[in-house]
Amino acid sequence: MSHARSLKRALAATASVAAVLVTAACSSGTATTGSTAAGTTAADCAAFKDYGDLKGKTISVFTSIASDAEAQPHIDSYKPFETCTGATIKYEGTRDFEAQLPVRIKAGNAPDIAYIPQPGLLATLVRNNPGKVTEAGALASKNVDTYYSPEWKTYGSVDGKYYAVPVGANAKSFVWYSPTMFADKGYTVPTTWDELIALSDKIVADNPDGKIKPWCAGIESGGATGWPATDWVEDMMLRTGTPENYDKWVSHEIPFNDPSVVAAIDQAGSILKNDKYVNGGLGGIKSIATTSFTEAGLPIADGTCYLHRQASFYAANWDKGTKVGEDGDVWAFYLPGKTADVKPVLGGGEFAAAFSDRPEVQAFQAYLASPEWSNAKAKSTPAGGWLSANKKLDPANLAQPMDKLSYSLLTDPATVFRFDGSDLMPSAVGAGSFWKEMTNWIALDKSSQAVADAIEKSWPAK
Repeated sequence: MSHARSLKRALAATASVAAVLVTAACSSGTATTGSTAAGTTAADCAAFKDYGDLKGKTISVFTSIASDAEAQPHIDSYKPFETCTGATIKYEGTRDFEAQLPVRIKAGNAPDIAYIPQPGLLATLVRNNPGKVTEAGALASKNVDTYYSPEWKTYGSVDGKYYAVPVGANAKSFVWYSPTMFADKGYTVPTTWDELIALSDKIVADNPDGKIKPWCAGIESGGATGWPATDWVEDMMLRTGTPENYDKWVSHEIPFNDPSVVAAIDQAGSILKNDKYVNGGLGGIKSIATTSFTEAGLPIADGTCYLHRQASFYAANWDKGTKVGEDGDVWAFYLPGKTADVKPVLGGGEFAAAFSDRPEVQAFQAYLASPEWSNAKAKSTPAGGWLSANKKLDPANLAQPMDKLSYSLLTDPATVFRFDGSDLMPSAVGAGSFWKEMTNWIALDKSSQAVADAIEKSWPAK
């Protein structure tokens, strides 16, 4: 679908590099040993018994993850399934995934499994190709019910039928900062929105010359300029209203220019369009529109900015040698809501859909929703930059502190998770007018109401 959606997906995988093979070897009933690049170990295949004996069977997997460095951890994560069931997984990745997949489906050459980067694309594939996307089998559905919070099943469903299991996740509701700068000034991490604004005002008061600002931001992203601002609005929708109203907004049950949406844009503007708050180390408010999102948080390292709202995957954008951690050069805290008791979280993820109901394909789709796969994938990604929302993923298997922080937030009982709204909206809006108008909101100082009205007019007629 869109360049920016591919870009956001690529960023989430940036830190994934070539990995050692996951250690796993087993057989149904009797444990055996098997060799990997890391050595020879034994593993218990009991968890694989429901998949059956799949010797001689081949399952094709098609994804947008094309580079060898990014693809290898996925390929390695399939080893336990291959060893324990006897099946062979054939992996294919291409950066033209979103263009090629619909063509292959219509030509009758669909892969067995495809990683779908947005629920909106899944819905389009299902509706445009009746009967071609296979409903998830009973075992896959059971795994998702058991190991994931309910919303993840919702995002893999279309028109009341369940199709795609979650295979990856990311959390976006974070504010990056310098623990050292906070300690030097005696600042504490805010736990409510009011505390966040009070901290911003304190930073302004402590820097009366205006050379250091509380916030730094940037929404430039080539042809996808504006998408970071849409994330701001989505986060504000979850903080100024209810999750239910967020859902109605995304599905257009309420118009885009509903007063609740305008209020959310205004709340984002209380920071992004406040010249006392922005744009530390980069310029004034309008500089936000021309600052690359990849560089927007870097003034924190220079000491000219204290706060930068961006997703967990921003960990990959800090300069080489920057320590990311609670006691590091930079770290992140949860973007707080109205209270500390309820934690609305904006995020994203990928889903595995099947295009065949062959038993081996259904078995592999179920494996991708299992704790065995989530832990194998974490182990096969030693550089980090990947996580799952699977409740049985062992955080000790996650390589980076940011991955662990994101996982703890995604699985916190107080968390109310919602998927990136622009990824759920029609592409004409989510990857079009929403980006464009939020850019105009900054660059042209267009009002929140005018922006919302323009986006509403662009919503495709049913």
